[in-house]
Amino acid sequence: MTGSESEKSPLRGKVALITGGGQGIGLALAHALAAEGCNVVLSARNSGTLQRAVRALTRYKIKALAVVCDVREASSVNVLAAQVGRNFRRLDILINNAGVAHPNLNIAQLPLDTWQDVIGTNLTGMFLVTQAMLPLMRAGGTIVNNLSIAAKRAFPGAAAYSASKHGAFGFTKTLREEVRGQGIRVIALLPGAADTMIWDQFWPDAPRKKMISPKTVARAVVNVLALPAESTAEELTIMPTAGVL
Repeated sequence: MTGSESEKSPLRGKVALITGGGQGIGLALAHALAAEGCNVVLSARNSGTLQRAVRALTRYKIKALAVVCDVREASSVNVLAAQVGRNFRRLDILINNAGVAHPNLNIAQLPLDTWQDVIGTNLTGMFLVTQAMLPLMRAGGTIVNNLSIAAKRAFPGAAAYSASKHGAFGFTKTLREEVRGQGIRVIALLPGAADTMIWDQFWPDAPRKKMISPKTVARAVVNVLALPAESTAEELTIMPTAGVL
């Protein structure tokens, strides 16, 4: 998007928070929103990854902020919320994108600590961040929860991941009904196989060339975010043309 085009964008000047924003879909979303003129807050556990991401956003001439945050920890999330409030006083777009997977293991072999880490990040983390950010949001705001198609389908060997995403889908639908009267939109993002590093955790040899790119997912999300405030897409499913992998 050119400078003159971004000046006309309905997203220009808005404040967006993206958890897990240092790489993959989160980073692609950061670039797509910054190109529209959004100010962007990125959070993740890795400081180095975050700082590199924020430096890359400076070319868009927007305000970009990096905050190290472990979404599993309420105290860390509260620090993140305080930073957003201190720097911007409001939040227009929340994208709950932080997520982890696990090695492909049947339930009988799945370690408890792996289960707890995945549920803590993908489900409890979404709850903690949403709860902390809601006081900063007003009518016209939007929450996007990145769930994956695993929120509706079952994959053998992915019990913790599937459980976390199914739970997050239920959380998303409940949240939508609770904040609908406040004029806040809630969107369930359900991407199919996307070419990100998460595959290294459970299928290193996955056929990456058949996958959609993070930029494709980000473009679709931006299009939905730009809809007039009186309309929404409650679920956004994006699949590779090649089908389910």
